[in-house]
Amino acid sequence: MTENYVNGLSLEEKASLTSGSDFWHSQSVPGIESILLTDGPHGVRKQPEGGDALGLGHSIPATCFPPAVGLGSSWNLDLIRRVGEALGDEAKAEQVSVLLGPGINIKRSPLCGRNFEYVSEDPFLSGRVAAALITGIQSRGVGTSLKHFAANNQEHDRMRVSADVDERTLREIYLAGFEYAVKTAAPTTVMCSYNKINGVYSSQNHWLLTEVLREQWGFDGLVVSDWGRSTIAWRHSPRGSTWKCRRPEPIRRSSTPFAAATSMNQCSRLQPNDSRRWRNAPLRREPKATRTMPSAITSWRGQLQRSRLSCWRTTENCCL
Repeated sequence: MTENYVNGLSLEEKASLTSGSDFWHSQSVPGIESILLTDGPHGVRKQPEGGDALGLGHSIPATCFPPAVGLGSSWNLDLIRRVGEALGDEAKAEQVSVLLGPGINIKRSPLCGRNFEYVSEDPFLSGRVAAALITGIQSRGVGTSLKHFAANNQEHDRMRVSADVDERTLREIYLAGFEYAVKTAAPTTVMCSYNKINGVYSSQNHWLLTEVLREQWGFDGLVVSDWGRSTIAWRHSPRGSTWKCRRPEPIRRSSTPFAAATSMNQCSRLQPNDSRRWRNAPLRREPKATRTMPSAITSWRGQLQRSRLSCWRTTENCCL
């Protein structure tokens, strides 16, 4: 039924489906309603108005379940599945379509800021805990988002750092948990990570998202970017990232250059791993005013950057 609707859409309407309408909602087009996504590896963090990545805004009351680090320590897959069912029930009651979790990156560094929402340093355990949570949540008719794919294992410079890892290590340690969860529990979506892997951003990584995830593991769901990561959607599309979310303005604006590029066959011409052609490919930019962030977001981002700089200077002084 959905395929029939999509076939009747215009090119720009199809392109708009690859992005969000605001911080937490997908786009809607004739015949396809918008859906709500929320944070929640261990609780439904639904924000009734607006949205922010740090959770500083008001959220509706919800149960705070033990985070993944606690659930993983239980080694009790039946209990973890029941937690997933309870999460699914709460999400469904709040009309949430996709709960953004679980996260199962390997705990390589104790300084990783997301360690509390990851399971363990063991890919065997991580994959099985993720599969149990996904099974529980999706049994209630709520989608999941397995994240952060892949090698998001440190906090410092996580938006730009390149995790340079040989293929055997990737497959045996950093991808093994994802592989088990994808093949066993079939999550609705997989969220790609901020970082690069061997010099290529995850959201643009054809080997990771197309060859491994789709062709070798058989994943047929959506790939969604982490919030703020995928900024030039049409360049990413041939590499496997099918849905991007970024903050905070409606991203429908980005569908125009995406549609234009598609109509000019730019997407198919851009080949994976051809960095020279990728950098030199034409990009139709919209007026700068449409890309300006609201002042409130600009303000907290500036405060965050100053805070990070202060922390870095303090650390530097301590080291010296």
